[in-house]
Amino acid sequence: MSIDGSLLAFTGIVALLTVLPGADMALVAKVTLHQGRRAAFLTSLGITAGLPVHATASALGLSLVLATSAEAFTVVKVAGAAYLAYLGIRTLRDSFRRDVPDPARPRRTRAVGAFAQGFLTNLLNPKVALFYLTFLPQFIVPGDNVLAKSLVLAGIHAGLGLVWLPLYALAIDRLGALVRGARRWVERISGGALIGLGVRLAFERR
Repeated sequence: MSIDGSLLAFTGIVALLTVLPGADMALVAKVTLHQGRRAAFLTSLGITAGLPVHATASALGLSLVLATSAEAFTVVKVAGAAYLAYLGIRTLRDSFRRDVPDPARPRRTRAVGAFAQGFLTNLLNPKVALFYLTFLPQFIVPGDNVLAKSLVLAGIHAGLGLVWLPLYALAIDRLGALVRGARRWVERISGGALIGLGVRLAFERR
């Protein structure tokens, strides 16, 4: 496969993975409804910022620790599952509060906090680390600078995320604004999804 063909194939595969529902989309929906589109963009930026970290770990062989050590995998898995469940429970709790702010004026949030939510969600997901460890080498050929090529591939993945997730946030924001009462139900669905994904991650096997 040519270099251009390899990059095109990689782009197509990760584009499909990007739009599939998962923890990233559930988190972005939650942030959009509670804190607005700006915060959702910063959370999306945090999510995508975790990808070069995973790519670097994969290139340097650090992800092999997760792949070969059951204890290390379990620690990261439980931490990630607990964080997702925490976000989900907090979202559900807020959706039942009577003093929820008007959806037209979502709560402001500190940029660092919004970014950190996305970054930690991605960084604490061992499945992303293992995916990069097993997937990226298929697009690296002898003679390539492994770290540089891994970061290029992660950059493509991140770029797709930064296009899709803000568009998804915009759709969620419009839905909440147009359909009265939809905001709280979308919050509850997002909260339930985050909890469900946390439980799923907790019982995930390598």
